[in-house]
Formats: sequence, C-alpha cells, structure tokens
Amino acid sequence: MRHFDSILVANRGEIAVRVIRSARQLGYRTIAIYSEADARAPHVLMADEAVLIGAAPVKESYLDPGKILSAAQKTGARAIHPGYGFLSENAAFAQACADAGIVFIGPSPAAIDLMGNKGASKRRMLDAGVPCVPGYQGEDQSDQALVAAAREIGMPIMVKAAAGGGGRGMRLVTSQQALAEALASARSEAENAFGSGELILEKAVIRPRHVEIQVFGDSHGNVIHLGERDCSVQRRHQKVVEESPCPVLTPELREAMGRTAVSAARSIDYVGAGTVEFLLDADNRFYFLEMNTRLQVEHPVTEMVTGQDLVALQFHVAQGYPLPLTQDEVELSGHAIEVRLYAEDTANGFLPATGTAQVWHPPSGEGIRVDHGLLQGQEVSPFYDPMIAKIIAWGTDRDIARSRLLRALETTCLFGLESNREFLIDVLQREDFAAGEATTAFIDENYSDAQLRPHPATDNHAVIAACLLYRDAQARSGKEAVGYLEGLAGWSGPRELASHFRFGEEDSPVDLFVRETGHDRYAIAVGGETRDVRWLAQETDSVRLVIDDLQQTVRFALSGRGEVAVQIRSRAALLVDRLAFTRGGQGVAGSGVVVAPMHGNVLAISVAVGDRVEPGQSLAVIEAMKMEHRLKAQVGGEVIAVHAAAGEQLAAGAMVLEISADEA
Repeated sequence: MRHFDSILVANRGEIAVRVIRSARQLGYRTIAIYSEADARAPHVLMADEAVLIGAAPVKESYLDPGKILSAAQKTGARAIHPGYGFLSENAAFAQACADAGIVFIGPSPAAIDLMGNKGASKRRMLDAGVPCVPGYQGEDQSDQALVAAAREIGMPIMVKAAAGGGGRGMRLVTSQQALAEALASARSEAENAFGSGELILEKAVIRPRHVEIQVFGDSHGNVIHLGERDCSVQRRHQKVVEESPCPVLTPELREAMGRTAVSAARSIDYVGAGTVEFLLDADNRFYFLEMNTRLQVEHPVTEMVTGQDLVALQFHVAQGYPLPLTQDEVELSGHAIEVRLYAEDTANGFLPATGTAQVWHPPSGEGIRVDHGLLQGQEVSPFYDPMIAKIIAWGTDRDIARSRLLRALETTCLFGLESNREFLIDVLQREDFAAGEATTAFIDENYSDAQLRPHPATDNHAVIAACLLYRDAQARSGKEAVGYLEGLAGWSGPRELASHFRFGEEDSPVDLFVRETGHDRYAIAVGGETRDVRWLAQETDSVRLVIDDLQQTVRFALSGRGEVAVQIRSRAALLVDRLAFTRGGQGVAGSGVVVAPMHGNVLAISVAVGDRVEPGQSLAVIEAMKMEHRLKAQVGGEVIAVHAAAGEQLAAGAMVLEISADEA
C-alpha cells in the first residue's frame, strides 16, 4: 500500500478546482501550485496551501518538473495529481515522482511512455488483437518508406505525429501529389510541438464517429470499463461536445467495444483512469485510435451517467487498494451531454481570445453541472488553454439532456471577452445533432465562414443599451438628461429634454432618442417607432424591465464610456455609442486630461509633446469592438505629456495624454 494524506495538484484552472474539490471531500490536505498570472485564481484560493512556482509562461511554471517536485517536498505532499495536459502524460515526470518517494496519481511511467507514441502503441495493440486502422507505423521514417507505405495503403490517408496529440502534426492527404508537402509540414509541426518528428500513416476513415471507452485498472490486475463517450463534434481535431451514451451504440456493440478496451488496458498492465479511443465507421466497425493515459477533459459525462467520482477512484487505486466495484456493478443511467465553453473568436477561425471576465454567471438548475475555474473580474490571459468552463446536463433521455443544456447555455452570461457560447447553442439546435447523427465532419459540413459570424444587435439590444447609458450618465452627473438635443419634434410630457445615442457602423448608424416620461419610465425613438420602457428593478449586472408589453430580465455590463454589453435570452451584443466621443468627457471636463473611454488598442497617436492643439482636433485613434474611435481635444493648448503609444492595449480610463489648457 502507498498511503498518503496530502495531494499536490500539478495543474491550474477548472481541472485543478475539480481535483481539489474531491480531495477536500475525502479529507486530504490539498496543495496548489500557481504561476505569477494565477496568484488569485480559484484553485489557489481553494487549496489549503499554495506555492508560487514561476512566471506566467508554462515552461517557467507548469511545465517545470523540478519546480513542481520542489513544491511537493517543501509542503510535505505525499502524492501529486497531474490533472490533464501539462505533465499528465510525461513518463519522465511520473518516474521523477517515484524516485522522490511521491505517489504519482496515474499509470506507470512504462505505460505512459508506450501509449504516448502512436506507432509503438499501435504495434502493441495489434499484438493484443485490438482492431486497428490499416496503416504504417514502422521505424523507417525516410520519405521513401513513407511514400511507399502510403501507395500501398491507398488514398485518402491520415499523416499523424507519433508523439503527442490534440490534432498537431496531423494532415489529411487525398492525393499522392500532396503527400510530400504533408509529410514535411506534419514532421516540422511535430518536432516543434513534441520534440519528435516521427510519423505514422493510417487509412483515412471518412465521416466516422469518435467513440471512446473509459477504463479503470488497479494494481491487483482488475480492469473495468465505465461505458463510452461520443466525442464526434470537433473542430481542428479538438473536441467541442461530448456525450454518454453514444446515440448509435447497441448493447451488443457497447459490450464488444468495452471488452476490447479492457483487453487493451490489460495488455499493458494499466493502473488508474485511462481512455481507449476508437473510430466507428458507418458499418459499425471500430478501430483503435489511441489511448490517453490520464483523466479526460470530458470525464464528467461518465460521472453523470454512472454516479461514480472518477477522481476519488483515482485516489483509491493510487493508494494500492483494489477497485471498489466490478464490471457487473457498473450501471449506466440516463444521458449526459457536455459542451466546452471557450474564450475564442468563432468568426475568426476559433482563435483564442483574451480579456477580463467583467460579468460571469454560470448556469444552474436541475440536472446541470458546471466545472470551471473562473472568477468574475479575473483576466483570461494568452498563456494558457482558452477553455473557460465545461457545462454538463443530465436527463433521463437524450432529448431532456439536450433541452436542459440549451437552457443552461442561454442563461450563461459572460461579458468582457469573446466566447463560443452562441456557437454551442447553434450546434445543439442543428437537426442532425438533435437526431444523434453527428460525425467528425459535423462542423465542417454545417458551418461556413459566413455562418460563424456573430449575430448583429437587435433594436431591443439598442433600446436597452441606450437606457442603460442614459441612467448611468444621470447617476454620475446628477443631471436630468445628457446629450441634450434641442428642437426634437413630437415630444410631450413632463420633460422636454432628450438624449441622443448612436450605435452601429459609421456607414449604417442606428440613432436613438431617450426621454424620461415618468419615474423609471422612458420613451425611446428608434427607426421611426417609439418604444415604451419601464425599469422595474436593477442589480449590479442585471435589470428587470418591460419593453412595450414584454417583461424580462436582462444581463448587462458597462465597461467604458459609451460601451455597454447586453444579453437578451441567448443573444448577447456589445454596443458602442459613437456620440460619446463628441460629447467630451474623455477626462475631466476642461482640464486637458484625455483618457481612454473604453478598453481598446491604440492605432495611432497624432500629436507629440510640445504640439499645439485646437478644440475638436483629433488626438488619437483607438480600436475597440472592431471599430475605430477618435479621441478629440476638448480644449485648446499645448500637449505636455503623452502616456500611450501605437500598438498599446489600454484599459478604460487609462490616461492617454495631457494638454496644458489655454487661459480663458
């Protein structure tokens, strides 16, 4: 037995929070590690102790085995849980833990090393009688050998990096003419990502399902499986949606795939949590793809349908105890679906996004689980994986689970950075996904670049945004109205003042005029119509209101002068009042202090220290929300200081420059 009472979690974000949660429930002392960028992250605050291990870049912190082991020894941690990613599948790190007398909560270094190489693992699986995709996994890595093997396999083929995963070093090749370039680019990417340019070739299985089996082994020779997960909805070979059970698996096929996965694990004396991944073709033939020797990101769906805490099971077998259940005792109940909420720009090739979570309200409700490691106000930096949260829904059947997940995503609110929330909603609503027919080609077949563009703001978004800005200006100034527009025809009521707001692009602006008609009641003119708005109740980041005859709760965030985010049901929009830049207020009125009215990137500074400027003169250009905004002088005088430069990112309120105002 290898008893331990303390666990260091060698990871960050939601998986660190997840591991700490189970560890605390079982009475273990928990130790977190963190980089300088994560000093106030949730996993750090949750742990009993936390150790700073380096700067933000992963090679200086989370990928430094020496610093992690030093932290374990400093705090007396008897075991290390690696989570997923980082060093979770690093055989050398697992061995270093063993050499230091620290329990590595995972499989043996030998198993990690073997299954971490696609070529070696495939050779072992073939020896064990596990069905594999026809291909080449030989040691001769010359271009001549690979070209000859490809010709024998026949097109189309997949070129894959033997080491690593995540879609890196992977290429689909449909012709012999394209093979040489694919080999060169895949080898280069693999060397950069994994330190090895070794490649394997596989016959491409067109439009397969990606189905994986969760296995668990102990040090007493027991191995079981806990059902399957369908992970077919992917982009760039990265999973987006996972569910259990697979919609098309029969009990017979499930039993056959489970039995094969258990045999694969037994063939390498596997201990701990692992996942055997298969491709399932249209004729229900399945082929070994790879084995992940760690806890998977998508493990919550298995927990939801089995009722098992997989992290707790990891702790159990890591101490040398036998598995507490047999295969016959594994029961699957209901259906679970998980989506990965990413900070990413779906309209720009799903590129990672950064920013500050100004408003973060994860969903809740019957059958809903959210695994995340994000606090409101926390920065999502460029240093780490952009996944924000995993949102999981369980139901007695697939339709109920899908409906609950849709509702959960509609009520999820995240302001301050781009996310794929609305894209996930669209995925769940697609007819072929709803019917359980999605394959690995789902996203490519369903989404063009045009379909990935964000939805434009509606008139209701603009109406609410104008009301919010109007009320905010009143609260800050104490005045009855802002942006007074004289001579507005057609208005009547107790007040004759109206505020003018302009949203949208310069070539297609939307003008709104807000007038207060009573206590917490407003008339708003937009597009030739007048909308009646009643303010019922307001919290820090939500408001209950009535627009015409419809009462609803709306989430919002005011993040800079003239800048407001509004979410109505599932649809979120970020609006910028262009007139905010002509009303003054870019600093203290008349002071000559010019500040950034919103978060954005400085495109240009058009003046320098010593220059004279006149009122209304353009001083700088800031890009925010993919629009350019000009900062203009509110006073005449001499520029005495410039605090920003082109290319610099500025927060709302940051000082841009100072002008020594001319005496009146």
